[in-house]
Amino acid sequence: MKIAVFPGSFDPITLGHYDIVERAVPLFDKIIIAIGKNSQKKYMFSLEQRKEFIRKSFANFPNVEVDDFEGLTIDYCKSKNVNFILRGLRNPADFEFEKSIAQTNRALTRENTIETIFLLTSSGKSYISSSIVREIISFGGNYEIMVPDAVRVEKKQ
Repeated sequence: MKIAVFPGSFDPITLGHYDIVERAVPLFDKIIIAIGKNSQKKYMFSLEQRKEFIRKSFANFPNVEVDDFEGLTIDYCKSKNVNFILRGLRNPADFEFEKSIAQTNRALTRENTIETIFLLTSSGKSYISSSIVREIISFGGNYEIMVPDAVRVEKKQ
């Protein structure tokens, strides 16, 4: 069974994330969208809100599930017997950053290689990032054009 983990903070999930998962669905038997917990990071949305945004966004995709984890992504993958990590690339800077992580993960799993699969975000969505969405939300702007319908919050007055 081909299972991929798509790790991230998803604070919140964006149309860029959605694009990657939607295009990866035919490639894998199952995709686990895994929300990493980082106690040092301040999130705009709670873990439960983020999980709910993702569940609603992918309700029509039976082979997509949502989970959360603490620690290294590679350790989470090993615990789930997953051999693929799915990552989206928006630009060359993303590639350089993700390449380093992928190479580190390969070094950490010499005996049981976990491959990282990169998909390029569709050109119309490559400008979208969770940090941009959070900034727009915090100033009451029109963030809805950058997120799945499930991500709706009360705008600040």
